[in-house]
Amino acid sequence: MIVTPDIQQVRNIRHADPTLTWGFVPTMGYLHEGHLSLVRQARAENDRVAVSIYVNPTQFAPHEDLDSYPRDLERDLALLRAENVDLVFTPDDSIMYPPDFQTYVTVEKVTQPLEGASRPTHFRGVATVVAKLFNIVQPTRAYFGQKDAQQTVVLKQMVRDLNFDLELIVCPTVREADGLAMSSRNAYLSPAERKAATVLYRALSQAKVAFEQGERNGERLRTLMREIIEAEPLARLDYVSVADRRTLAELDEVGKGALLSMAVFIGKTRLIDNMLVGEEG
Repeated sequence: MIVTPDIQQVRNIRHADPTLTWGFVPTMGYLHEGHLSLVRQARAENDRVAVSIYVNPTQFAPHEDLDSYPRDLERDLALLRAENVDLVFTPDDSIMYPPDFQTYVTVEKVTQPLEGASRPTHFRGVATVVAKLFNIVQPTRAYFGQKDAQQTVVLKQMVRDLNFDLELIVCPTVREADGLAMSSRNAYLSPAERKAATVLYRALSQAKVAFEQGERNGERLRTLMREIIEAEPLARLDYVSVADRRTLAELDEVGKGALLSMAVFIGKTRLIDNMLVGEEG
């Protein structure tokens, strides 16, 4: 496994044999089973696998957790070696954002609701760093988790609009045994908060059951999720949503399918989760 912060070395390795397919998993490190499931799918579907580890400052607002975001590079590299990863790109800020850096990628409509309303600069940072990583690695396929549902919508839009020559693959959310979506930020939770955090999964699951039993009114589904979250003393709701899975517009009536999603503070830790319901159409 080659580990390098050097852009030119990444390109040289990537293009040494143009006949090989490359799968790519961008990460911010502090890897968990969710990340590793993406790596395994990339390994199964490609000749070579590349992973990036970079905590991207431009997707954090000034009041967010950039400085405290969990990091453990040696542990991450050990996990990736065990998965037979071929290449790990580990740049720092001076490489990704040199002093004269001034170009950003802005995706418009699909970044505005949900996470975009709460974190207005977030997706500009995400789109910019992912565009740079795609340009550096030039993968055949790139792998992302469904847990970051809006991110996948935004990046699919960017790939279409900017004609990136790759396939973007969204893989299922990986959950703990009690349903909590795996996230690097779960490390922030105290034992009591960790127990309370399962309220996100419970709220989504009950809304999904209601949908499967025939509920098609978007506001009633949002109210159901809201009431479950508000009944948990350690939880503070940021938003709940029942939206079109492609446009992210809120739905009054749920037709062929929808994205149920939410952001919730458990103590000081902000968690997100989602579920898809109905058939895509």
